[in-house]
Amino acid sequence: MIMDDTHTMEHETVAQYTGTAKVLHWLMALLIIGLFALGQYMSDLSMSPRKLQLYSWHKWVGVTVFFLLLVRVGWRITHQPPALPEQMSKYQRLASHVGHAALYLLMLAIPISGWLMSSAKGYQTVWFSVLPIPDLLGKDKQLGDTLAELHGALNGLLMFILAVHVLAALKHHFIDRDNILRRILPSSKASSLPQ
Repeated sequence: MIMDDTHTMEHETVAQYTGTAKVLHWLMALLIIGLFALGQYMSDLSMSPRKLQLYSWHKWVGVTVFFLLLVRVGWRITHQPPALPEQMSKYQRLASHVGHAALYLLMLAIPISGWLMSSAKGYQTVWFSVLPIPDLLGKDKQLGDTLAELHGALNGLLMFILAVHVLAALKHHFIDRDNILRRILPSSKASSLPQ
């Protein structure tokens, strides 16, 4: 339904994502932004016990995000998301699907590239100092450096796509005045999909 000036979004009942989907979305968003900020910070530090500790924390959270992604993909497969607004053009729908697919692929590729990089550099990941994650590659400094560049490039691409994602959501909310953003936000006037 196209809204006019006399129809405000606040009076609409909006089909939303499930509570589980919302928690996974916002938790992963916070963790990924934190990981990126930590990665930028620690990469400029000189080698020290503190830098090694930060790298460990970075890897622990990265593995956590990877596991959360698997849960999120499973949830998405088994729970239908709310429909896109009818007034969205085919181009916008395609852009939405491509953008989300790119986000999911990058959220998968980035931790795997970090895991491969860590293996090639000879640093095994031990999740929260308890669960050893097996190395996927033998030690190879040149390969480790190449994977580090790939890991950084993928992170840069993810941050770019996330920025576009956020700007698109804000555009839908404030300019198009549709329900795209409200579907993922907590709202007392929304109808959730079945849990």
